[in-house]
Amino acid sequence: MHFPVIFTFLCTLATFHTASAIWCYRCTSATPGCGLYDFNWRGIGYLGEACPEDDDICMKVIERKGASETVIRDCYSSLRAIRTDIPADKYEGCRPAALDVRLGHYVNNSIRELDVHRTHFDSTTFCYCFLDHRCNSSPTISLSIAAIAGSTIMCLWHLLSFI
Repeated sequence: MHFPVIFTFLCTLATFHTASAIWCYRCTSATPGCGLYDFNWRGIGYLGEACPEDDDICMKVIERKGASETVIRDCYSSLRAIRTDIPADKYEGCRPAALDVRLGHYVNNSIRELDVHRTHFDSTTFCYCFLDHRCNSSPTISLSIAAIAGSTIMCLWHLLSFI
């Protein structure tokens, strides 16, 4: 009887719930197609991945040592537990890494390769974006808007079929 209307309403509610988290590309420059200048979403998946938290931020970390560059694309909530040099200002744009004076402070280590003070890279830059899905260097098409538009069209079609 009213099953299509209820089904359309439930689909719309499910769409709003899953659309609350931002979608980001999550890869490193070791992944083919995830470099700084040769970014290609075909190598890592077009949709990217949904971030674990609702109020998350997409990040791109660029680490340079001489002529070599390492790029990390990920969500802020995934990197904040392991990176101590994330700048405090997390608004849109790029910023240099913060200096952590406590990093490796009580370590007496004679093995240079362990890099307990994180001085291997000459410069580290953090880029943030949160105003659009998959904004850490990719073209954007929002899937949630397409789902909302589709469910609205289904609702209108169903209501107009009774007239």
